[in-house]
Amino acid sequence: MTTTPATPASQVFHRDLVHSAPAVSHASGVHVWDADGNEYLDASSGGNIVISIGYGVQEVLDAMAEQAAKVSFCGQFTSEPQEQLARELADFAPEGMDYVRFTSGGSEANETAIKLARHYFVESGKPSKHKIVGRWRSYHGNTLGALSATGHVMRRTGYAPMLLPFAHAQPPYRYRCTLCAQSNACTLSCADDVERVILNEGPEHVAAFIAEPIVGAAAMGMVPPDGYFERVREICDKYDVLLIVDEVLTGMGRTGRNFAIEHFGVVPDLITCGKGISSGYSPLGAVIARNEIYDAVANGSGMFEHGFTYGGNPLSCAVGLAVLRHIEKHDLVARAGEVGGYLLSEVQRAIGDHPLVGEVSGLGLLVGVEIVADRATKEPFPYEAGVSKRIARACQERGVLINPSFSGNADGYRGDRFGICPPYVFERHHVDQTVAALAAAVDQVAAELASRVPTTTKESQ
Repeated sequence: MTTTPATPASQVFHRDLVHSAPAVSHASGVHVWDADGNEYLDASSGGNIVISIGYGVQEVLDAMAEQAAKVSFCGQFTSEPQEQLARELADFAPEGMDYVRFTSGGSEANETAIKLARHYFVESGKPSKHKIVGRWRSYHGNTLGALSATGHVMRRTGYAPMLLPFAHAQPPYRYRCTLCAQSNACTLSCADDVERVILNEGPEHVAAFIAEPIVGAAAMGMVPPDGYFERVREICDKYDVLLIVDEVLTGMGRTGRNFAIEHFGVVPDLITCGKGISSGYSPLGAVIARNEIYDAVANGSGMFEHGFTYGGNPLSCAVGLAVLRHIEKHDLVARAGEVGGYLLSEVQRAIGDHPLVGEVSGLGLLVGVEIVADRATKEPFPYEAGVSKRIARACQERGVLINPSFSGNADGYRGDRFGICPPYVFERHHVDQTVAALAAAVDQVAAELASRVPTTTKESQ
């Protein structure tokens, strides 16, 4: 008798060592297949909200092969893909933002922007300006500088002794706003809190304020009130503080504009990009700088002594160039806005009044849903319940992938929000399939919670 050898345990040091993820087999368009042959509609853009133009786009694959045959890496030279991508990305960006520094991803982009803000003031003769102000309920990356600016408590806690002493302002979290509690209308007190923090830190010490236009992982789909970024821009200008806009998740068209900040009529000083800039075909990120920042360095020391090994990699830049051209050729930014509007309205229609749902919000193809234990009091579920993850698993059982996000948006530790963030090539019938699965999944989890189906801390982690 023969026996089948046991499958060896994974030797990958995965993020989650408790639960094993299914192995992916292949993907095409907006669908993914696992190694067991199960098909999934990807309404999560690869899980990390990365995929912008869909899977298996032939012109991107051709660009990869063509560039790999020429040269995939040479750090002593620039390359035509890097130079051309910088030119076309500058054209894609707001007016007056014409210079680009490439990285391998979003965390590196935010790390670069933080250091560039400091370097700009050194070059400008104001070396005391070095502090960065972030916001609570924000996420900017896992490198230590980006994590220091991050305001997502659960991500920070384990590394708190190692983090830089960056200050944080209150977020524009309309659903849970306490700053305007005594008023019948929004007073933009959350924007004014940025000024309070700058004054507390000393304007002569503050180099930059960093914020996501629409919040991602830390409070999925959080949209600021009208006038917020206009007020923030005024405050930054008043105190000579750079405005860094983290568009790693929202940029490159996801919200229906080239960059989400354009919804608010504000031009920042630095924009950081990642995720959708390469649609996951190759690691790539970027920092786009206002001309004044570039000029300060060019007319000063002429050096920005900072970089990463794979920043400006010719292969990744060739991919980014092909992705950007595909976005523009097929008018995918407008499509993201149009289909995203339909997605938001359909999610609101299907589950907006559900007893578990506190809020549905977002822009374009970035929609977030907040789950609550009590709609009247907005009381969140305990962290251990892992409600958003349970809803994501229930959707997956129905062949649809959503983003379960992370707990902690309500008070730092509790609070569930999940995201529906599909690729820009989603169509209305894909939205219908997603919303049907989502509605059934929310009903299923609500029934489980009502019947006190047991869950464990490990299961929800």
